[in-house]
Amino acid sequence: MKCFVLPLLLPLTVTAAPHSNLSDALTQGKANISLRYRTEMVDDKQWSHQAWAHTLRGRFGYHSGDYYGLSAHMELDSVTHLGAEKYQSTSNGVTDRPVIADPTGSDINQAYLAYQHGAWQVKAGRQRLNLDDQRFVGSVGWRQNEQTFDGYRLQYQWQDLSLDYSYFHRVNRIFGDNSPAGTWHGDIHLLNSHYQLHRQHRLTAFSYWMDFAESPALSNQTLGVTYNGEMAGIKITASLASQQDYAENPADYRAIYWSTRVAGKWQALDWHLGYERLGADAQGRIVTPLATLHKFQGFADKFLNTPMQGLQDSHAGLGTSLGNAKLQLTYHHFVSDKNHLDYGHEWDATFGLPVYDQLDLLVKYAAYHAGQSGTDTNKLWLMLSAAW
Repeated sequence: MKCFVLPLLLPLTVTAAPHSNLSDALTQGKANISLRYRTEMVDDKQWSHQAWAHTLRGRFGYHSGDYYGLSAHMELDSVTHLGAEKYQSTSNGVTDRPVIADPTGSDINQAYLAYQHGAWQVKAGRQRLNLDDQRFVGSVGWRQNEQTFDGYRLQYQWQDLSLDYSYFHRVNRIFGDNSPAGTWHGDIHLLNSHYQLHRQHRLTAFSYWMDFAESPALSNQTLGVTYNGEMAGIKITASLASQQDYAENPADYRAIYWSTRVAGKWQALDWHLGYERLGADAQGRIVTPLATLHKFQGFADKFLNTPMQGLQDSHAGLGTSLGNAKLQLTYHHFVSDKNHLDYGHEWDATFGLPVYDQLDLLVKYAAYHAGQSGTDTNKLWLMLSAAW
């Protein structure tokens, strides 16, 4: 159903609250609506034509009131393209232009029941999930069609300790139901725990077991730890993980992941320095099939799939504010983890401006310059977002 029905729905303004009557809990909830228009251009020298996508996403969500700890949530999405589809969405039949993974269509983005009792919360159904910085598990919120998960999530919070376990049997990917790559089935167990060591220091441990029926070569077991802290005004993040093959993965490998990032402020400038390594051995390399990949290795998305030789990404960035506008410039340099082949470098720039209270403007640009492999690529985005 490709239509504008969802964007035209009007929001409800009743605030969700505990109810002793089930009918009141269902009818007196809280609704929200958002619109997001985006123009995206891709100029990849591998292709003879540029890709242009002009898409509008409407999202309508409703969360019921609380009935003795039980609540329901529903979220509907509709993505429509304006004008001719001069881009490859993976399901629109276009094959002579670069991929922009924003297929048109409408679907149920989220639909779950939640139960809260004291420090415990459980969710059952289709839901959004972002774990930590989304390096291994995320919703890919940058794309118009979000990645969601069908299954169960159990969370527990006690003082400075939080535990989070999920089991999912289906992944609803960004490519949509009409794409052969739109859905993954399997057995996915995600265990994540946080401990607040101090007000400015937190330790995270995680164990992820991912078994994909459609893509067994991506099945993996990952165990790791992450530290987040702040010292003398410097924010520090460090993560270390070990990954190996799992379930029906035909490879027999073990690889190391690690990353470090420091960030601070100097006068009117925000700065950061970082390094990320996706290791590899003779049989395989670190894979992150459920990650929000657009957040990592540059906006040009040249390394959505980790090269077989692995990848090292050294990056640095500066940001500042001009009135209400925010600007950010980041540089990446890529080399392979094995043999240190030059994979090129990339410049990324963003400009964000709140136009009105409920309307935001974002402009992004990425310029990737290929090294010993790949092709030069430029990308440009113009996006307007509104929410009520």
